[in-house]
Amino acid sequence: MSRSLPLLLNTDAIEAWPAALLRARGNADARLLARARWVLRRKRDGRYLAAIFDHGVHSLIPHLPQEPGAAEALDALSWLNPQRGSGPLEQRLLSPQGLHERLQQLGLDADAYAANTGLALEAEPVLLHFAGRDRFGRPLWLRRGAAQAWRRMRLQAAREGIALDAISGYRSHDYQLGIFERKLARGQRVAEILKVNAAPGFSEHHSGMALDIGTPGDPPAEASFEETAAFAWLQEHAAWHGFRMSYPRGNPHGIVHEPWHWRWCGS
Repeated sequence: MSRSLPLLLNTDAIEAWPAALLRARGNADARLLARARWVLRRKRDGRYLAAIFDHGVHSLIPHLPQEPGAAEALDALSWLNPQRGSGPLEQRLLSPQGLHERLQQLGLDADAYAANTGLALEAEPVLLHFAGRDRFGRPLWLRRGAAQAWRRMRLQAAREGIALDAISGYRSHDYQLGIFERKLARGQRVAEILKVNAAPGFSEHHSGMALDIGTPGDPPAEASFEETAAFAWLQEHAAWHGFRMSYPRGNPHGIVHEPWHWRWCGS
């Protein structure tokens, strides 16, 4: 495993991040991250669980062996080595079975939601590639083809005097579930939340193939993006790079027009 390997390894409960891309949360973390290759990060709340070194594992929580998903994540890391490479993992997707159960706990029927909206359940990929950083300095994760296409498209735009930046890329089911759980805890009902948030599992961001695009000086994920030179450039050139706008006006899913949201469909 290379220290600079720009990959995120995804399992049901835990992500393995390259340590060099994570921000330290204190002096002790900083010293560990400076030497570690990988960090196990709990998807549900972002907590760092363990630092992975060439010589072993340093637990950052009590009772790491009892942490749900820890053994699975450590085992998955064994597939990322110079002999095997990342090839065997590129097309793997996580099973959505656990998601169905958690949606039921929230009072959401996944099959009914899919039938009503025409949206597909998006499985999470096992492997994601570092595609640079977003506007807020966070690592941007996408599937390999989407990451390569985004880099090429952004470079072409820059050469033509157009600045594109990413607002967000891959987001996990857990991230979306967290939004729902926090809003429910504040007293909102599921029907209210669904007016502004896609049901967990049904956002294209889960696939690692979609990203929200902006341009410096324009607020993120706002209708005003449609009036920018960057949007005009995307309309003319994005398809050549394999990107399409997912939610134009009058889309069949009933989703508000999102000129900033583009999905890579291959090129």
